[in-house]
Amino acid sequence: MYPIAHFSENRARRSDSSGGRRSPHNKTFHQRVKPTASRCWARGFFHCITSHNDSPVRDFCVKRITIRDVAKQADVSIGTASRVINGAPNVEAAYRTRVLAAIKQLGFVPNRAAQEVRKGRSREIGIIVRDITTPVLASFVRAAQDLFEEAGYGLLICSSDNRKDRELELLRRFRQRRIEGLITTTSSEVDADLAQARNDLDFPVLMFDREVDGTHDIVQVDHASGVNQAVTYLLSLGHRRILLLTGPVNIYPARARVEGYKRAFAAQKLDLDPTLVRTVGFDAATGFRETAVALERANRPSAIIAGGIDMLPGVLKAIRATHLHVPSDISVIGGADSDLALLADPAISVLRWDFTQIGATCARMLLERIEAPGTEPRRLAFAPELVVRDSCAAVALVPTQKRESRRK
Repeated sequence: MYPIAHFSENRARRSDSSGGRRSPHNKTFHQRVKPTASRCWARGFFHCITSHNDSPVRDFCVKRITIRDVAKQADVSIGTASRVINGAPNVEAAYRTRVLAAIKQLGFVPNRAAQEVRKGRSREIGIIVRDITTPVLASFVRAAQDLFEEAGYGLLICSSDNRKDRELELLRRFRQRRIEGLITTTSSEVDADLAQARNDLDFPVLMFDREVDGTHDIVQVDHASGVNQAVTYLLSLGHRRILLLTGPVNIYPARARVEGYKRAFAAQKLDLDPTLVRTVGFDAATGFRETAVALERANRPSAIIAGGIDMLPGVLKAIRATHLHVPSDISVIGGADSDLALLADPAISVLRWDFTQIGATCARMLLERIEAPGTEPRRLAFAPELVVRDSCAAVALVPTQKRESRRK
C-alpha cells in the first residue's frame, strides 16, 4: 500500500520542481484522503488502487463490505443479518427479504473460511508426498483432489523430499491450520519423533504405502506380490543373477520387495546371491550408480528389477553408458509404470499399479474416517500387475561371448 502513496507524492514534487502549475489532483496521499478514510485504510478496510493514463493520477479507495454494512443497509441487527447469511430458519420473512436485498445491492460475499474456523472446522485436507513433481504421484494427488473438492474440501499438498526435519515441520503446520484429515507417506516408519508427531495430531491420518502401528488407516501396494511375479517370470527365462534395486528397509515398500524376491527363489528351491539385493535408495541417481557398479563386475547380473518409481531412468542410462543393450545383453523390469517405460525402445516391462484408483481410494477412505472417527482402522492393499513388454529375453538366447563382445 505504501508505494502507492509514495508514487503520488513524488509525482506532485516533480510537478512543483518543473515550474508547472500544480494540479489539484497532485496532492499527496494524506491530503487527498480524509483522516477517517485513512484510519480505515490502515485497519485494512479499504483497498487502495492507483491508476494513471494521460489524465492526472487518481487514487480510489474501495471499501470492503462487512456484515455490519449489510445490517445497516437492511436496518436490522447484526445478529439478524448473520442468521440470514447462515441460513437460520428463525428469521421473519420481512427481515430476511431486506437482508437478502442488502446483500445483493452491496455485493456482499460471506467469508466462508472464517465461518468454518468459528465452527471448529477448516474444510481442508492435507497431503504429504515425497515429491509432487513425480508424474505418477501427481496422478495420485489429482484423483484424491477431485473427490475432496466434490465433498467440499480444499487440498493442501506438500513435498517432504524424504527429509525428517521437513516432515516434522509439515506435520506441525498442518496441526496449526486445524486441517480435518491427512494422507501421508513417511521417510521412516521406525523413527520415534515422526511416530510421536503423527500420534499427537488431533485429526485422522491415512498412511499411504507404509506400515505403522497405531490407529491409522493404511492403503498399500502389495510390492511383495509384484516382485515375486517379476522374479518368477525372469527365472522362467533362465535368469539366476537378478539384481534387485530398492530403497532402505526402514519403510514398507523396500521390505516387501525383498520379501517377494526371496519368496520367488525359495519357491523354485534356488539359492540367491545376497549381494544382488541392494536396499540403497529410490532415485534415478542411485539407480545409475548401482547399475553401473554391478555391470562392471566379471559376474554381472543378467537381469535388473528397478524397484522404485524414479529409479528406471538411472538404470537405463547406466546400461547405455556401458554399451550394453536391452534385452539382448540384459533384461530389465521397472517397479512402476511410466511414460518412459512405455515410450522407451524397447518398451520396458513393468509392475503396474493404478495410481489414479489408489488416490481416489485413499480420499474416499479418509472422508469416511472423518465422518465416522470411532470405527476400527482399516487396511487395504492393491496387487500390482506384471506387464510384459519387450525388455526381457531368455538367457539361453544370449551367449556369454556375445554379451562380452558387445561390452567391448
